[in-house]
Amino acid sequence: MSETSVDTLERTALKEWAVLCDALARGEIVAMVRKGGIREQRAGFAVRHDRFLLYPTYFHEKAGELQPRFASRVGDSMERRPPEGIIRVAHVAEVVAVWHVRELERLRAIEREHGLAWPAVVSRFEYRGKPEVRVVAVRVLALPEVHDVAETRRYQGCVSWVELDDAIDVRGARPVLDDETLARRTSAVTEALGDAE
Repeated sequence: MSETSVDTLERTALKEWAVLCDALARGEIVAMVRKGGIREQRAGFAVRHDRFLLYPTYFHEKAGELQPRFASRVGDSMERRPPEGIIRVAHVAEVVAVWHVRELERLRAIEREHGLAWPAVVSRFEYRGKPEVRVVAVRVLALPEVHDVAETRRYQGCVSWVELDDAIDVRGARPVLDDETLARRTSAVTEALGDAE
């Protein structure tokens, strides 16, 4: 991200389980498997933004739905949870590619690049009788400082996208993975899923 970028403020945030936000922030995974929250059931999940803040959530976070390498972190994640009513925003993500996946078995080949256990992937894929998911590959950047944001009632509930009341300055954010590593891992996802949208 250029230091001289004209668009240095970001208000759009994507809610993701805190453990998965942490895995993205460590560069352990580069993709998310998304279906959409209850409040998005009609339209489903869509990627309408090229960049967004990561909004760690503990809502519905279940160890049994995470791959074993991440499931053991749920307890630690809960212990580090900010005080009630606070969202701790430390990362911004740039969309690298999006795949609309309608063949479940293709998702087996990308398990190393997302954090969900296979039964959770199947559940999301089949949710509401509409067999499909979106896979979103992202470049994650660490913000120069952590921002504690007051969680208003409007942000709560089972919804993916949130527009924060106050924008966060993302200048100086630094990628957690170098370009070559990210490109290699995104290419592996493309090999498994085919061309992105």
